[in-house]
Amino acid sequence: MRRFKVWSGWLLVIICLAACKEKSSPSHVTAPVTMVIKPVMAPDEALVHQKAQALALYAGRHGFNTHYAFLIDFNVFSGGKRFICYDLQQHKIISAGLVAHGQGPDFRAEKVVFSNVPGSRCSSLGKYRIGGKYSGQFGIAYKLYGLDSSNSKAFDRFVVLHSHACVPAAVQEQGICRSDGCPTLNPDYFAGLQHYMDESAKPMLLWIYK
Repeated sequence: MRRFKVWSGWLLVIICLAACKEKSSPSHVTAPVTMVIKPVMAPDEALVHQKAQALALYAGRHGFNTHYAFLIDFNVFSGGKRFICYDLQQHKIISAGLVAHGQGPDFRAEKVVFSNVPGSRCSSLGKYRIGGKYSGQFGIAYKLYGLDSSNSKAFDRFVVLHSHACVPAAVQEQGICRSDGCPTLNPDYFAGLQHYMDESAKPMLLWIYK
């Protein structure tokens, strides 16, 4: 009987130790990790300067305005200021504003879809010559002529630089309105840019990139 009590006592200890080990062991089931990708809210300034330097060389070689140019970084979220007015001689950003991109096949999609196809309602990557000023459906607008194979049909697609009241002046947490492919600016910001184009002796350049 004494031996039985000793043996049963040791068995109870072993069972308790095993139970404690089981409780202290980490669980093999881990909770899923949700990755929150924050949108890019402003252009990469180093990339802006790099693109502007290349644009200045292009302007000098092809007879465009070598003092001022516009750039659009469509890697930036639509609620961020991704339109850049740039001083090519002073190598600095003059101002930045919001700009709408083309709605493409789904106006609800935030990601920019690019196309050069008429009727696609998409934005097109590439360099543009800013052409003549006229009064159109949305007021003052400037014709755009695509200079690359990726935007060669811009003029035929009626892609122009203009403004619309749907584009806000301040940075937005939510995405902004879409266009039919035109780079569309806030009216007040657009008004502040017009003198660069109106007073330029040579055509200005616009470069849409991502």
